[in-house]
Amino acid sequence: MPRPRYAQVSLDATSYYHCVSRCVRRAFLCGVDSSSGESFEHRRQWVEDKLLELAEIFCIDICSYAVMSNHYHVVLSIHKDQAQALSTLEVIDRWHQLFKGSFLSQRFLKNAALSKAELVALDKQVEIWRTRLMDISWFMRCLNEGIARQANQEDDCTGRFWEGRFRCQALLDEAALIACMSYVDLNPIRAAIEKTPESSQYTSIKKRIRKAQTMMTPNHPNQQTKLLMPFVGNPRKNMPHGLPFRLTDYIELVDWTGRIMRNDKRGSISNELSPILERLSIDPNHWHYMTQHFESHFKGLVGSAYKLKQVCQLLGYTRTLGITPCLERLP
Repeated sequence: MPRPRYAQVSLDATSYYHCVSRCVRRAFLCGVDSSSGESFEHRRQWVEDKLLELAEIFCIDICSYAVMSNHYHVVLSIHKDQAQALSTLEVIDRWHQLFKGSFLSQRFLKNAALSKAELVALDKQVEIWRTRLMDISWFMRCLNEGIARQANQEDDCTGRFWEGRFRCQALLDEAALIACMSYVDLNPIRAAIEKTPESSQYTSIKKRIRKAQTMMTPNHPNQQTKLLMPFVGNPRKNMPHGLPFRLTDYIELVDWTGRIMRNDKRGSISNELSPILERLSIDPNHWHYMTQHFESHFKGLVGSAYKLKQVCQLLGYTRTLGITPCLERLP
């Protein structure tokens, strides 16, 4: 039986989550429907635009994403500190970009006088909205509902467009995070839609590479794309907010991984691995497996066996879920 989201998402365990949404039946999100020949390619832009728009409103950062023909992947990071630092006005302003809000919040924005009881009621509502602004389920709901309405209107039909639940995997450590991000960014190459990361349309890796090509110091967070969570370098004291790797290391790693996935290139890859693999002590054979089977082999929690046991205890699980694949494939 699927577990509720509150039993899967815990900020005490990790702030990183891999989410996947798929269309129902033979519905096409993007691309060309092989049965009818109709093209839905323009819908990829819908998803990418909405994804990046919501990241500006929610206190959730996008680490990587890929929009495919009948599904999309996104790796999200919950920014709890940002949400807690928002003022009442900032929370209301963000929420009103998504929904109408309440009668009290609308009056508050118009600088109308509110009684003490009304202010107390508004404060309670604001705290609920603050929590929702760092809630992955609300993020995915806002993304999927908007796209479904657009697609149903275009198809002149009603009913479900997406599967009932999006899939969610908690990424418990750096190895799981970087493997999942690579898995997501390489989706178009695995599907033989694109040949290189830099040519992969509607992916985060292309957006990162395009920005890096125009910058003198691409590893500096301020010279990376503002639409995605920045790479801030290797873990250190007083670590700034961002991904704990160097951008250039990650790009090299994705390129290396993409080349070893090609059958005609396996024997010609250099034995010299990317520094990021060495730092994470990941065996190249295990890495190859993870970045091709991340979604199918690993379940809701992904990380080292030690971290997995620790988080299962934190979430109150009676047994350690998914321990076998993590023991087999993660260091």
